Amino acid sequence: MKQQRGGFALGVVLGLLVGLAVALAVALYITKAPIPFVNKVPPRTAEQDTAETERNRNWDPNAPLGGKAAARQAAAATAASASAAPVAPAGPVVAASAAATGLATTAAGVAATAAASASGAAKAPARDPAAILSGVDSSKPEPDPFFYFVQAGAFSRADEADQQRAKLALSGMNAKITEREQAGRTVYRVRLGPFQTRIDADNLQSRLQESSIESQIVRVERP
Repeated sequence: MKQQRGGFALGVVLGLLVGLAVALAVALYITKAPIPFVNKVPPRTAEQDTAETERNRNWDPNAPLGGKAAARQAAAATAASASAAPVAPAGPVVAASAAATGLATTAAGVAATAAASASGAAKAPARDPAAILSGVDSSKPEPDPFFYFVQAGAFSRADEADQQRAKLALSGMNAKITEREQAGRTVYRVRLGPFQTRIDADNLQSRLQESSIESQIVRVERP
């Protein structure tokens, strides 16, 4: 009986060893690696780590906002230079020619205006008599399908967004901070609103520009 038990235990041990050897051989064949559990992905170089650090350091969530501000400043500078361009004085002959041209243009404009008025009157749709009697004007524009926010900045850190909100509060403006995932990072947006019309949002944006605070208008579709 003891010999049988010893033979059985030895068979179990030998079977486990054979199974482990077969499993190791299969793993080596599948991975085709000389040593098992070796990472076949090459390690990152120091240059790649440095480039990634520089990109994260120079990343600015307000870059689109800055581009719009620069475009507005360039447009304002172009308009100012155009308005400041000198006008050469016209001689008697040129002045007379300009006066004649102006009279001809005025006459043509009056004729075109009259023709347009007549055409518009002919093409204008007739109003519903029932609507006239009821006092309901069917020609009123449809309500705005959007409401608007004025965004006073987007920041990658929550404390910077809190500082911007505190700055707006000192000016009597109540702003809110919302979070959003952008390019795998959390962006903290400082917004004022909502406003029911675009005109109200434009007025507030003008106030922020007078205070040297860059902003942009964001519209959101009504539910």
